[in-house]
Amino acid sequence: MDTDKGTNRILKEIYLAGGCFWGTEKYFSLIKGIVSTEVGYANGNTENPTYEDVCYRKTGHAETVKVLYNPDEISLEFILKLYFDVIDPLSKNRQGNDVGTQYRSGIYYTDDRDREIILNSINE
Repeated sequence: MDTDKGTNRILKEIYLAGGCFWGTEKYFSLIKGIVSTEVGYANGNTENPTYEDVCYRKTGHAETVKVLYNPDEISLEFILKLYFDVIDPLSKNRQGNDVGTQYRSGIYYTDDRDREIILNSINE
C-alpha cells in the first residue's frame, strides 16, 4: 500500500499481465479510481531487462502493468472483472496478435490480503 502524498489517502497496487502492456495500460488509465499506471516486466529471471532483452533473450518476463488505485473508489474485484473482460485467460502465451511468453496472462500482488480476492476472481 502507498499513501498519496497530496491527500493522505491510502492507495493499493496490483500488477496485471495480459498481452502488450501498452494496450492494457491505456485501458486501465481511463478507469475512475485508477490513480496511475506504469508498464514494466514481471516474473522473469534477470534484473532490469530492456524491451529487447524480454523479446529476444528469453528472460522469462511478462509484459506487466502496475495499477495504482484508490480502494475507496474502485475495488480489486471490479478491477479484476475488467481485466478478465479484456483478456483471454485461457490463451497460453498470447493475446490477440501478440504471441510469445512475454504476452502471457498473470496477476501479481504485493498485499497477501489480495490473494483470496484474486483466487475467487479466477474461479468465477
